[in-house]
Amino acid sequence: MFRQAHASYRPLTLGLLSLILASGAAQADQYQDAAKRWLQDEFTPSTLSPEQQMAELQWFIDAAKPFRGMQINVVSETLTTHKYESEVLAKAFSEITGIQLHHDLLQEGDVIEKLQTQMQSGRNIYDGYVNDSDLIGTHSRYGKVVPISDMIKGDAAAVTSPTLDLDDFIGLSFTTGPDGKIYQLPDQQFANLYWFRADWFDNPDLKAKFKQKYGYELGVPVNWSAYEDIANFFTNDVKEIDGKRVYGHMDYGKKDPSLGWRFTDAWFSMAGEGDKGLPNGLPVDEWGIRVEQCHPVGSSMSRGGGTNSPAAVFATEKYIDWLHAYAPPEAQGMTFSEAGPVPAQGSVAQQIFWYTAFTADMTKPGLPVVNADGTPKWRMAPSPVGPYWEKGMKKGYQDVGSWTFMKSTPEKNRLAAWLYAQFVTSKTVSLKKTLVGLTPIRESDIQSQAMTDAAPKLGGLVEFYRSPARLEWSPTGTNVPDYPKLAQLWWQYISRAVSGETSVQNALDGLADAQDRIMERLERANVQPQCGPKLNKPRDAQYWLDQPGAPKPKLENEKPQGKTVPYAEMVKSWQES
Repeated sequence: MFRQAHASYRPLTLGLLSLILASGAAQADQYQDAAKRWLQDEFTPSTLSPEQQMAELQWFIDAAKPFRGMQINVVSETLTTHKYESEVLAKAFSEITGIQLHHDLLQEGDVIEKLQTQMQSGRNIYDGYVNDSDLIGTHSRYGKVVPISDMIKGDAAAVTSPTLDLDDFIGLSFTTGPDGKIYQLPDQQFANLYWFRADWFDNPDLKAKFKQKYGYELGVPVNWSAYEDIANFFTNDVKEIDGKRVYGHMDYGKKDPSLGWRFTDAWFSMAGEGDKGLPNGLPVDEWGIRVEQCHPVGSSMSRGGGTNSPAAVFATEKYIDWLHAYAPPEAQGMTFSEAGPVPAQGSVAQQIFWYTAFTADMTKPGLPVVNADGTPKWRMAPSPVGPYWEKGMKKGYQDVGSWTFMKSTPEKNRLAAWLYAQFVTSKTVSLKKTLVGLTPIRESDIQSQAMTDAAPKLGGLVEFYRSPARLEWSPTGTNVPDYPKLAQLWWQYISRAVSGETSVQNALDGLADAQDRIMERLERANVQPQCGPKLNKPRDAQYWLDQPGAPKPKLENEKPQGKTVPYAEMVKSWQES
């Protein structure tokens, strides 16, 4: 009986095995066919050859086998780059790997709120977050995030691409904690730069009138004095171009959370409030927070900080003065998102604080700031610096949206999301993504022929990212121990000064004190055992003003002679460097 049964069973087993093998082969063909189709239709240009791209995609196909059929949810803010990921790359990843990837897009504040909720509750909300590296001080202290460098050496070793090439990422220094670990993987990157109408600045009549009045050439301002002179010139002397009212400055001032970004995104660094040191000033950073041996010790001058220092007061007063004197009147009631499109409408001569993330929106055919051949009438350049700035300090802000993974996410979900993070930053797709969103993350992409070809229509973006100057722009650094808690204070206090409710000094005194009180609570609660706050005892502010570096005493002359440089000479100096 056994032999008979076994004999009748054997052909069935072989038949099933053949079906299973055939099914597996069909599946493998399905994913390879999808990879070939996407490679042909979408993933070009690339710094890799088609053969290298296919080999990289084959690695993803093979690595995804244990995760096929899973539903993975990730989230990012609503930038052009992330829209491309959500609408195109997520679909490509799902078809190539068999992992069902859902990529949500939320406003930046909502992304941080979801992240905070997951940190505090331990409940998994998303399997991966594209979260600004501004939270590096938060992530490195709370112990809620799995550092990328730990993942690669640990449970993600088998699902880490051999072609990841971390050294090729230009923003890793911004996602590295005080302990030397890489906590986040950069996904997109853009800077706050100076923006100006090159066609107006090159106008011989305007150049002659400016030089006659100010005694120096109309050009890219090197310092805030020149920026202010140019703002006054276009607003009050030029007034109209081609029958249209023009202004020498653009900003926004509505009481809104985005008003805080205006300052935490390194406005004080441009003025020179902090200390020397890259990527952020040490021991005092651009928020005015002092650290000693990685421990935040205070932000008020009485504790050695610079948030309410003379340089910070000067910077805030200039922001308010310029907003009222040189920007369109409606700017005072605008938020960040409302003010962003205004320069493209053709009535603004310059903007000291302009995100390169708007580059794509500034190059659309038919705009008043775009020539008929598609080249821009505008250019971008390094922002001018204030009188307190010294060589060796950061000059401004650089946003680095980065993949962040939580310990509270189930391991299998986290590893599958890690595959997606590597996919959307891989060399197979990163150059095309850079050309779509203009937020470069890889040195190889920046140096590519495709970027050289695109440069004439991007107003200086490529030249900036190829220059050593880019290192002087950085995100919020490790001095800030709890970004979500501290960042929300800024707009509340700054708005009081903007509205005239209180003086700038009083507003910044209140802000510095509020930051110290939050850090004091963190210290008492001991929720950050590694590098947590240990506040200095308050003492007379003059003690700290007498010490080298920040906080710095008030300058006798806060408006030195204006200085400009020709744009072509500045670009040439970058190339020579």
